[in-house]
Amino acid sequence: MEKLKEAPVLETARLKLRAHRLEDFAACAAMWADPSVTRYIGGKPLSEEETWTKLLRYVGHWSVMGFGYWAAEEKETGHFVGELGFAEFKREIQPSIRDTPEAGWIFSPAVHGKGYATEALREVLAWGETHFAGARTVCLVHPENLASIRLAEKCGYEKVRRTTY
Repeated sequence: MEKLKEAPVLETARLKLRAHRLEDFAACAAMWADPSVTRYIGGKPLSEEETWTKLLRYVGHWSVMGFGYWAAEEKETGHFVGELGFAEFKREIQPSIRDTPEAGWIFSPAVHGKGYATEALREVLAWGETHFAGARTVCLVHPENLASIRLAEKCGYEKVRRTTY
C-alpha cells in the first residue's frame, strides 16, 4: 500500500477528520492546557511549547510513518474539537508494543458526552483496518479513565494486559 505523506480526509456524520494545520494551534494548546484533559495523559497540563512539539510530531508521523493523527473538526461550525489516530511512539514499556500501531484520542471537554469520540474512532479504526491490512493495533488507557475504557471497548478493544508507562 502506498505510504501517505499527509492525513487523508475522513468524514463522519458530524465530523471532518483532516491533517493538522497551523490554525489549529490555539485550540489545540487550549485543549492540552486543560487539567481535566491531561488528568490521565501525563497528569499535568501541557505548555504551549509542549503542545507545539506535539503538533509537529503529528505532522511528522504522516511524513515518516505513512500514518498518524487526524485533527477532528465539527462540520457544522468548523471548530477544532480534538485529535485521534495511530502512532509509533517507541514507548519503553514491557511487554513491548513497538512496531504495533497505537491508537489514541483526545477531545475538548466542550464536546465530551456528544458521542464524537465514538463516531470518530470508529472511522479511524476502519481506515486502519484497510491501511494496516488487518494487523493488530493497541491502545493504552489509564485504569481510572473510565470514559476512555468504555470507548475502547465499544470500538472493539479488550484488556489484554496491564503495564506501567
